[in-house]
Amino acid sequence: MDEILFRINELRRKLSYHAKLYYVYDAPEISDYEYDRLYAELLSLEAAHPEYDDPESPTHRVGGKPLDKFNKVNHSSVMNSLSDVFSFDELTSFIDGVAASVKDAEYSVEPKIDGLSVSLTYKKGVFVQGATRGDGVVGEDVTQNLKTIFSIPMKLTEPLDLCVRGEVYMPREVFNRINASREKQGQQLLANPRNAAAGSLRQLDPSVTASRALSIFVFNLQSGSLYADGREVTSHTETLDRLAELGFTVIPYRSRLTGSEAIIEYIKDLGEKRDDLAFDIDGVVIKADSLDVRRLLGEGTNTPKWAVAYKFPPEKKQTKLLDITVAVGRTGVLTPTAQLSPVRLAGTTVCRATLHNLDFIREKGIMLGDTVTLQKAGDIIPEVVCAHPEKRDGSEREFVMPSVCPSCGEPVSRDDEAAVRCTNAACPAQVSRAIEHFASKDAMNIDGLGPQIVELLLKNQLIATPADLYTLKVEDISCLERMGEKSAQNLINAIEGSKSSGLERLVYALGIRNIGQVAAASLAARYGTLEALMSSTVEELLEIEDFGPISAECVVDWFSHEPNRRLCQRLIEAGLNTCAVAQPTDDKLRGITFVLTGTLPTMSRDQAASLIKAKGGKVSGSVSSKTGYVVAGEAAGSKLTKAQALGVKIIDEAELLKML
Repeated sequence: MDEILFRINELRRKLSYHAKLYYVYDAPEISDYEYDRLYAELLSLEAAHPEYDDPESPTHRVGGKPLDKFNKVNHSSVMNSLSDVFSFDELTSFIDGVAASVKDAEYSVEPKIDGLSVSLTYKKGVFVQGATRGDGVVGEDVTQNLKTIFSIPMKLTEPLDLCVRGEVYMPREVFNRINASREKQGQQLLANPRNAAAGSLRQLDPSVTASRALSIFVFNLQSGSLYADGREVTSHTETLDRLAELGFTVIPYRSRLTGSEAIIEYIKDLGEKRDDLAFDIDGVVIKADSLDVRRLLGEGTNTPKWAVAYKFPPEKKQTKLLDITVAVGRTGVLTPTAQLSPVRLAGTTVCRATLHNLDFIREKGIMLGDTVTLQKAGDIIPEVVCAHPEKRDGSEREFVMPSVCPSCGEPVSRDDEAAVRCTNAACPAQVSRAIEHFASKDAMNIDGLGPQIVELLLKNQLIATPADLYTLKVEDISCLERMGEKSAQNLINAIEGSKSSGLERLVYALGIRNIGQVAAASLAARYGTLEALMSSTVEELLEIEDFGPISAECVVDWFSHEPNRRLCQRLIEAGLNTCAVAQPTDDKLRGITFVLTGTLPTMSRDQAASLIKAKGGKVSGSVSSKTGYVVAGEAAGSKLTKAQALGVKIIDEAELLKML
């Protein structure tokens, strides 16, 4: 295979992977800018080497396929995407290309809203159906959810049959309000307005969508006539003006311009105003305004020849590093976090960013008081890109990792993993995180026992270990702040219900280092009871398939400590089910190894693993050539990439359920 073909295939694999994350699961791992650059490179290589054409290439596709949880909708006309340009030189080349066919062409220049594209269909002026873009040909029916968006008219001002295209988005003010509420309740924050809008629109419960206060801008007529008497519009500008008359909220800040200089000036001006807009944008759309000119220029395979989208590069901002605080995790790892002068970045106000560990800080040359540059990894996670030594005034100082734990004051030590750890097993921070993990959904699944309630119970000295949860009574907690008798009873019921979870969940809940859900399941299957596992040896553990020496040593070391053994004994005495789940009664999947990655639509990975094992299949934590299937859900990561590289068959939850 020559180098060009190798690169083409590599780009196709990467783009297919990231397109599925973006279009199907709304969980991108890379920024739109980086994806579009990869796409542009592939387009260029395929154009130069038509002998390598492949109908399965991402360039022959418009987007991703819809999920199965909504009914599918065939679009009345294909919802194509636009070609992207990344520099003013590329934009000028596009304008010059059009000028070769049409002199002094006028363009409608407008913001590119960062949201989710949808089509809206009206019959006799009444809204009858709305669908997501999907793969451009087939989308998802989200009519009921779209009806919750007040900026979508349920009835037009005239009884016309037409289909329009718009962009659903979450206003910044709404996004900030929702995140403030979620933070107050100890819930996970929404990543950014675009993902928040996409996730909100695709909720199965329309009431959830309604609570998110989404909005929409309509930017195109897909099909139909805008006049009952047969009159036709002649330009895009006229089309949008007419749609506004019919009751639609159309794309704002648009301008009709001629020539690359005027368009570039508009882009620069809008770029400077990005932070002041009420919604997020990720670029500017430049379209030939005349519909006759559009017909003259024609359409490409997947994109029109009369329009392009100028994409803003990843947003980077400079701000001041005010301080570095250190938090203690449930395994005792000390993690430094940058405390920053607040700055708006890629749709959110950022005031904190993880600095990972001391090695990261040293490699970046970061000092306290530095001016640093921030960006968001995949437009989601704030990260420090670099420091700016040239902006120092002499007041900056080197950061030193504390020699004692900031939570308990006990000595810390650095291990082989470049991590600094607190050596005190009774450290309050570790106790809190350990109990939160014990109660989490994939562990003992104690509903209602979140971080705030754990802190409340610890503060009132009602618990000190996970075993203490099983000694709580309603009267102990009903009098606490934010806890009435009903809430207390619900919590006690959830704690009592967790007793039947079984050994597999219990082992994971114990929080043993390097023991995840898959490893916990392997231990439960091998030993059968908690008592037997407590007496395990490294030699025995290494006999378990896919179990390495580090994991084996972590298990033996954890059970060698007397406080941990006392905890286990108390859990046994409390009546927890410390036995493995029953052996499979069906061997339909016997001999097949599955790897689960990402978040599945309707069940946890733990539940999926239990179903697979009940049919005789095996679940592994790592992908290899022996893997039969990788079940990929939302935000699947490196396991999916490795499966693609090895040619392992990748399926989704729906296909897994068919197999079961």
